[in-house]
Amino acid sequence: MTKRTFRYYDVIVVAFVTVLLCANLIGAGKAAQADLPLLGTVVFGAGILFFPISYVFSDILTEVYGYAYDRRAVWCGFGALIFATLMSIIVIHLTPAPGEYNSRLQDGLQAVFGNTWRIVIGSMTAFWCGSLINAYVLAKMKIWSNGKYLWMRMIGSTAAGELVDSAIFYFVAFYGIWSTQQVIEVALAQYVLKTGWEILAVPFTYRIVQWLKEKESVDHYDVTTNFNPFKASL
Repeated sequence: MTKRTFRYYDVIVVAFVTVLLCANLIGAGKAAQADLPLLGTVVFGAGILFFPISYVFSDILTEVYGYAYDRRAVWCGFGALIFATLMSIIVIHLTPAPGEYNSRLQDGLQAVFGNTWRIVIGSMTAFWCGSLINAYVLAKMKIWSNGKYLWMRMIGSTAAGELVDSAIFYFVAFYGIWSTQQVIEVALAQYVLKTGWEILAVPFTYRIVQWLKEKESVDHYDVTTNFNPFKASL
């Protein structure tokens, strides 16, 4: 059976992978803080500016093209993260050329990209699990609701995916280094911020979904889909 080709699918996948790499390579290296209503001063990783956007793309892919197409995008992102991580390790361990500039550059690269193995494993595992949970919940809710209440489905799937993502990352990366209370508090704060960010993006996501459905002439329901997360093919 010949699979359909879509005009905008590849563009969305490229954008998805780009955002994912930015979140893990650029944003992950800086801790920031902000004073928020009700929450007070909150410390967060700058990657929160990027990472929730990947869930927007995941929602778009699942809602328009179906779970299998989003699963392929997740595997593309996972492969890109592995490659970027390996290249970062190789570059950091190359002996720098003599000179003050190269010495300072080496220190900067080490500070930004020299994540510990627990953070790397936690980040990649959390992304893979959280993204696929998000896609699975959205696909199932679409069937249960007969395609209605898109806003509720996007928020519900994001809440589930982000919960898994935050829980896995912080416990894998920092359990035993931070106190259990600190791990839970930071994980919950990140979960609330990421989910809130996603809720704010719902109107934008809704418009993109409707536009794509019209342009691509597709509105997929995953009634007969094989939800095996390890299957990268369509």
